[in-house]
Amino acid sequence: MGNWSTFPLHRSSDFGTTYTKLNLQPGVTTVIDKFYICPSNKKKIILVSSSVSEQCLFTSSDEGATFQKHVITFSVETLTFHPKEEDKLLAYSKDAKLYVSVNLGKQWDLLQEQVTKEHIFWSVAGVDTDPSLVHMEIQDIDGGYRYVTCQIQNCSDKTLAFQFSGDIDRSSLTVQDDYIFLKTTAGNQSKYYVSYRRNDFVPMKLPKYALPKDLQIISTDENQVFIAVQEWYQTDTYNLYQSDPQGVYYSIILENVRSTKQPEENVLIDVLEVRGVKGVFLANQKIDGKVTTLITYNKGRDWDYLTPPSVDMTGKQTNCKPPECHLHLHLRWADNPYVSGTVHTKDTAPGLIMGAGNLGSQLVEYKEEMYITSDCGKTWRQVFEEEHHILYLDHGGVIVAIKDTSIPLKILKFSVDEGYTWSVHNFTSTSVFVDGLLSEPGDETLVMTVFGHISYRSEWELVKVDFRPSFFRECTEDDYDSWNLSNIQGDQCIMGQQRSFRKRKTSSWCIKGRSFTSALTSRICQCESTDYVCDYGYEQEVTQKQTSRCFPDFWFNPESPPEDCTVGETYTSTTGYRKVISNLCEGGIDLQENLIHYQCPLIAPKGLRITVRGDSMAVKSGEDITFIVQQDQGDIVNTKYQVDLGDGFKAIYVNLTLTGEPIRHRYENPGIYRVSVKAENVAGHDEAIVYVQVITSLQALHLEVMPVAGKNQEVNLSALIQPSNANLSVYYWWIGNNLQPFLTLDNYLVTRFAEAGEFRVTVQVLYWNSMLQDSKVIRVFDEFQVLPLTFSKHLDMYNPNIPEWREDIGQIVTRLLAKETNIPDQTLVTVVKPGLPTTADLYLLPPTNQPKRKRSVPTDKRISVIKQALLAHNITFFLRGGFWVLVTLSDSESESQAIGGTGGYWAIVIIFAICLVAVGAFILYKFKRKMPNRNVYAQMHNEKEQEMTSPVNHSEDTQNIIQGEEFIDDDMDTQTLGNARGNHSGVVLSINSREMHNYLVS
Repeated sequence: MGNWSTFPLHRSSDFGTTYTKLNLQPGVTTVIDKFYICPSNKKKIILVSSSVSEQCLFTSSDEGATFQKHVITFSVETLTFHPKEEDKLLAYSKDAKLYVSVNLGKQWDLLQEQVTKEHIFWSVAGVDTDPSLVHMEIQDIDGGYRYVTCQIQNCSDKTLAFQFSGDIDRSSLTVQDDYIFLKTTAGNQSKYYVSYRRNDFVPMKLPKYALPKDLQIISTDENQVFIAVQEWYQTDTYNLYQSDPQGVYYSIILENVRSTKQPEENVLIDVLEVRGVKGVFLANQKIDGKVTTLITYNKGRDWDYLTPPSVDMTGKQTNCKPPECHLHLHLRWADNPYVSGTVHTKDTAPGLIMGAGNLGSQLVEYKEEMYITSDCGKTWRQVFEEEHHILYLDHGGVIVAIKDTSIPLKILKFSVDEGYTWSVHNFTSTSVFVDGLLSEPGDETLVMTVFGHISYRSEWELVKVDFRPSFFRECTEDDYDSWNLSNIQGDQCIMGQQRSFRKRKTSSWCIKGRSFTSALTSRICQCESTDYVCDYGYEQEVTQKQTSRCFPDFWFNPESPPEDCTVGETYTSTTGYRKVISNLCEGGIDLQENLIHYQCPLIAPKGLRITVRGDSMAVKSGEDITFIVQQDQGDIVNTKYQVDLGDGFKAIYVNLTLTGEPIRHRYENPGIYRVSVKAENVAGHDEAIVYVQVITSLQALHLEVMPVAGKNQEVNLSALIQPSNANLSVYYWWIGNNLQPFLTLDNYLVTRFAEAGEFRVTVQVLYWNSMLQDSKVIRVFDEFQVLPLTFSKHLDMYNPNIPEWREDIGQIVTRLLAKETNIPDQTLVTVVKPGLPTTADLYLLPPTNQPKRKRSVPTDKRISVIKQALLAHNITFFLRGGFWVLVTLSDSESESQAIGGTGGYWAIVIIFAICLVAVGAFILYKFKRKMPNRNVYAQMHNEKEQEMTSPVNHSEDTQNIIQGEEFIDDDMDTQTLGNARGNHSGVVLSINSREMHNYLVS
């Protein structure tokens, strides 16, 4: 597609040697706004013309030799050819309507109105059964945006297929190859979804605590998705992830890739897929302000620095020797589409890479020397001292270079021996400002065009440069040599095969021609450990010997069955490894062998929740209200769901969460109704409750409460609206099953429980015309013990300070202690506190099968067992970043050390502990510091608003990521979250062995 003007149109059929003026309408001046070329048949061209009197198209089926005029009734904004069927067209009008034509623009039919600009896609032939399907994003009457699929033969409002159940973020719909991506935002949290081969949408599963602020699609080649994610702690860098073939599960392959934000809110990420050789990428990594260039040959499994040349272009020694010095390249795209960026690669010239950069310890912005490699990055040579625009002709047989400068030029340089020698050619007698370089698509010819202008007020000057007279014959087999692809270390088995390519001998002056193919031979290799990457939920640990192993992240349980596991079926546990996608190796090492097959167990329902469509807990009497029941885990088929809507309506459902069907109801009388759903099977049960206010005439809410409390002791309940808002709100507190709530104007309530047991606490807040709600369960005991725990400082760098993260850390500590000590995990609860430094309390609950004792607690053997496990260095867990740290005891007399390796060097972690006071005083201090009318949210030093944008396009809207606003005492030394991650991620837990107290309740 291009833009033209009122200047006369000319056509050339001999590579620009001669031009013929086109006379579209004799005697009439024709204004051409845009032109389009059919991707599946280059002979078909469409010109778009508009004037005050009429809108029309000029279509050609003979490369522009003749045109036919077709008057249309709408003003064209963009045209989109079908990727395979050359006569099918979509037209987006300037009034947001979508039209379709099946006869190259002769007749048009209206498909849909209120369509979002530039988010219209044809189905990909070979994936969909019906090539007439169109994907689009439309705006609803209520202002929301929906993803719609319809057939061009029948796309009325009555036949629209809403492929995604809810609203999507504006301009987030993206269709690439086999994948469709979209984003939704609700409750200040964004979720990203993917559809593989036009199947149902499923959430994209990143590591649990990636918490993306932004997500960019990098590549969807070869049945795999590459994405760049800006995580919660990053500002000018992104992390690279790669997926499984379905684009659902993602594993990290490189951290801290540099990014640059453009004035139009577009983001440029310094990662480049090298064309011509699959699996090769370049990326610029930024750590501590230092930018270095890395290359991978196996889709991100391994990364290496670029080897610097030993001599410069004049033959002098560069004195650049690793590991202190490497070659670094700028990976910028050009603003002008008709010139190359700072790095130039082509599918038709495999192994040939030219780029601008410098030698040194890091990339320097103002240095743009030109370097070239003809063996896909293994060895490099300097060719120019300044940046040049590059054009490959005849499959790289001729390389053309024109200096990137703002002054007019007469000369260009060209090389016929892969940049070893360069010749100078005067392409014009009058200096011109070069605007761009053109060649026939595919770069298979030896003819190019330089276009520019003599002055800023002059018209374009087109200069044809024909290199064909310099070559007198076609190449034969005797004119070629072969070269074997290898990586920096010299390994030739790359992506599971040895590949050989042809290249023309430097002594041969001949034309490769259109029929030339570079691939020569390939041989399948035996599999090695480097052919495998870490599976989802695992991360790579690099040891001192630079070997690597994959360990599960602390939040991932490899033995857990998948969420869709059904009783009677089987599932396979992961070994932590999977073969790199598109890797062709066979035999040899199999890191996926010895997989264990499990029967899907009957799992108790977990994470049951009932929500109201529209997120409003208030409804007018006589109006319909829709309840949606969902659960995170557990069996669905063999589970019964008991629903009580609070007004006498009760029912039992099966497959309720499987079908996803909502429960619609209508309350006739005003009041407060307790709506409950209980999911139960033989393995266990879960319950969810909401309170609906029916009246006559969005925010999110979070309830903070300690999960364990003592009988008759004060319990502090605190509620927080996110984002914070100073508007006056009324808080409703339900304690247990009491239908009479406590009402407060403050966001906290102090209560007591006179009996031991489990009590559900629910808080609602009337916010504007919506009712927000959160609910927690408190376990009340006559007596229990509390052991304060501390973590090493390395955990603080990975602490996003949100409740779910703290829950996961607490759960893994509990699980590890229970497994090592044989103490039932039901009697252990680890509560990680908000704020920094990261600390926790370990609650030792009384065994359920022992009688409760009053006034005193005898020595509990559990404490000594836990102490022994820590002293024996048996408690460890793996944290992102490749660092293992031991869990041990610490006291003021000695310092324990945990040593772990990462990134090829060693790091020492010093364990520290905090001094404890009596537990009773500790709990009292915690609760008594809460003062009336304090704005707790404002106390958080680490609370930030973070931008949330669409997967591939950056919307203007920004959202706040939920940070988990918590209570922090004034005396607590809090630190700012979001520290730049270092190379350590060790986690150490310790308890003070001298001060362990029993919490006794009379």
